[in-house]
Amino acid sequence: MPRILNFLMLLTLLAIMGCTPVNTATPTPTMPASATPSPIPTTPTATFTASPSPTATVTSTPAPFISGPANFPDNVNPLTGLILETPGNLALAPGLLSISNAPVSARPQAGLSYASQVYEFYLGEGASRFLAVFYGLLPPLNTESGQALELGPLRSGRLHYETLRRFYNGYLVFASASDVVLPHLEQYQIIQNPNPDNINGARIPVSRLLELGRDTAAELGQPEISGLLFDPAVPVNGKKAERLWMLFHYYDQVYWKYDAERQVYTRWQDDGEGGELTQAVDSLNGRPLEYENVIVMFADYQRYTETLFNINLSYITRYPALLFRDGQMYEIYWSTRNEEYEKTTGKLRPPRFVDARGNPFPLKPGQSWIEIAQLHNSYFETEDTRDFFRLTNTRLPGSGVWAVYYIPPDYQPTPTLTPTPE
Repeated sequence: MPRILNFLMLLTLLAIMGCTPVNTATPTPTMPASATPSPIPTTPTATFTASPSPTATVTSTPAPFISGPANFPDNVNPLTGLILETPGNLALAPGLLSISNAPVSARPQAGLSYASQVYEFYLGEGASRFLAVFYGLLPPLNTESGQALELGPLRSGRLHYETLRRFYNGYLVFASASDVVLPHLEQYQIIQNPNPDNINGARIPVSRLLELGRDTAAELGQPEISGLLFDPAVPVNGKKAERLWMLFHYYDQVYWKYDAERQVYTRWQDDGEGGELTQAVDSLNGRPLEYENVIVMFADYQRYTETLFNINLSYITRYPALLFRDGQMYEIYWSTRNEEYEKTTGKLRPPRFVDARGNPFPLKPGQSWIEIAQLHNSYFETEDTRDFFRLTNTRLPGSGVWAVYYIPPDYQPTPTLTPTPE
């Protein structure tokens, strides 16, 4: 069947079903109440390892007003809706850093509490990786004792990084890249690992991040980011969402827990063996990772080998997304389609989040963690349990415990070494 016909059929199916992606290999995301299995009272709930107390805070203030999706105030970060103490940082180009999440020795990472947005994606072999966007809010250059602060650990570049870099008109930072990947990337800084015996040794000083931000802005022009809407008011018609399991693999189980007092989601993850969950913190300041928005974007992964993936993110009219904010879940969409801005400026913008009618959907002012799932992966309400079989097979509508079960796509031919002409 022609590719265009397949795509039109996909859009028609999504329109019929709402936001829920379909996966023929897994149970459908929702089930009739009569088909819902009863919970087993003795099933253990998730257990956690206590995290260290925070020793520093991130200095941004939520704007008590609606901002975006265009014409942000000069002191408001267009990626967070937060008022900045140093608005001059917005003149620096965004830095997109490839941050390691596996092996477990890479944790806790350094600097993630300062990232305006973090993308998490499946890397292969039961592991995920981060691409953290640093813009507006930046870590201090040094500790109180004068020691230079570094971000990381950095790992290799990936094919879809270039797409995201162009969305932000920024630069990439990574530790290396394969001969297949590197020709497809531009505007990057490779940070060499000074200690080959330490897989987590590649890190970038914050001072170097500032230099790259200034140099890239001078070369590409100052960033003009827009497209996101921020509103402190809680949208209506949400579904209870106090927990979210992002199940990339049995050995890569990510758990988001809503803190009603702080009105943020905190991140937890297993030990790389499907075992105990530990709360994620930032090693720069000991602060737990907290995000006002956790977003699941369903996108088209292209799988070439077990560890070589691309993700189709460009010129997407509308694909499903889930927004978790204020203890609620909203079935929305994401889009990177060309609109009047792109047509008149010739520039691109980061993914925007919209409702079924294409209107901007409000994020909570604050930082966002974006999980990228495979397009047809299922999502559902389940038990809050460490029993992986019950976690992935139970359907418990109304529990407020959501799960997204990642299943990678089939293999495709490996891309060529030569970049595709523009």
